[in-house]
Formats: sequence, structure tokens, C-alpha cells
Amino acid sequence: MMTALRMPWPLPALMAWACAWLIFVALQRAVPPVAALLVACLVGTAASVLGGSWWRRGLIAAGFPLSLALLGAASLPTWAWLVPLSLLLLVYPLNAWRDAPLFPTPRHALQALAVQAPLPLGARVLDAGCGLGDGLKALRHAYPVAQLEGLEWSWPLRLLCALRCPWARVRRADMWKADWSPYHMVYLFQRPESMARAAAKAQAELAPGAWLVSLEFAVPGVLPSAQLRAPGGRIVWLYRMPLDSAEN
Repeated sequence: MMTALRMPWPLPALMAWACAWLIFVALQRAVPPVAALLVACLVGTAASVLGGSWWRRGLIAAGFPLSLALLGAASLPTWAWLVPLSLLLLVYPLNAWRDAPLFPTPRHALQALAVQAPLPLGARVLDAGCGLGDGLKALRHAYPVAQLEGLEWSWPLRLLCALRCPWARVRRADMWKADWSPYHMVYLFQRPESMARAAAKAQAELAPGAWLVSLEFAVPGVLPSAQLRAPGGRIVWLYRMPLDSAEN
């Protein structure tokens, strides 16, 4: 997946659309048109994780059904066009569009984290919005004996994450409604506009001495306890509770 993510845009979209069309055409003689549409749309929706932003993922997922509609290449009932929309909403629920793009944590991004933020043996560590599990894998490299947990709202992504990370406890839940108080560390790879909300939740729920860790994006107006430069140039921001306002 990382190789595909490094491909220049729009190659991921073109490859996904081509694969969906090939599958759709190949299935035409074997199954009803609606079934062929379903399988081809599943391919496009699954490939949408290759997009680095919400609009790119939407284009990847919607490209095949839109081109099919424009070309009029299949005789389909009207209701069949709900299939691609339903699949897109299944993988990317509406409330998840407010949060981070589905972009994986690089494998070694957190390799020096334990030096700056040591945790007790068996500490509980949460990946809030764990997606496909790349953040959990990076956390496992940093804290091999920690109790790792993940929260993911999309149930297909939650299922895939659980399969990829059988050593972690992965639950389907809203990261903003879940209780963060039991954790020694909460890890995030969110969007810049989500960080103030994450900091407020961490300040209200995490115990003194617990950590909020963010890849790439800092908490506005708050002094970090430490920061790391991950391989590839990304910054890992570390905040220990209670938060220290930059105005102090």
C-alpha cells in the first residue's frame, strides 16, 4: 500500500478505474449486471484508500460508476445506482468525513517515541481513529509490551484493522465519544483543525502524566513537552498532561 500511496496523482485513480472496468466487463457474461456492478464498485471503494485526501478518495471510489452512467454501458435498474453510494458511506461514514484522511502512519515514524515518552510495563495505549492499523503497528514497534487498543468508526476498516493487528484490541466506536481516561497514551494522526478538539478532550479525560501524541500536526496554542523528527521529515508532537499553554 505504501508503494501505491507514493505514486503520483492521478495514477492511483486511473489504476483503480481500469481495474473496476476490467472486472465489470469480465463478469458481464457470468453474472447479472447488478452483481457485476456491485463487485466492480467494491473494487473501486477498496482502492479508494490509496487517495491521500478525502476528495481524491471520493474520485477513486466514484470514478467507475460515474463513467458507467455517462457511457450508458449497462442496462441497470434505477435503484442499482444506490450501490456505489452505499458502499462509499459504509467505508467512510458521514461523521468520519470531519476527521482525518485515511492515511497510514509510516512504519518507523514512532520508533524513538519510547525514549521521550517512557511508559510503565503493560501500559494501555490508544490509537484514536486507527483506520487500517498502521498506527498500531508503529506503536507496537515503540512499545512491544504495551496493551494496544484502537478505535475506528467505519466497521469495514475496523474489521480489516483487527485482522491486520490480532495482538491489539480494536473496537468500532466514535473516538470523540469514547472515554480516554483509562489510557496512559493516546495517539492521533488527525487533521490540523481537529487538534484543538483532541487537546480539550485529552485535558479533560487523561490523567496527569499521560501523553497525547500527534503525528504531523501540533496543538495550537499549547507548548509540546517534546517533539521528534520521524524518518521522512514528519514531526511527532508529544504533550504530557496537564497541557502547558503557550501563553503561560
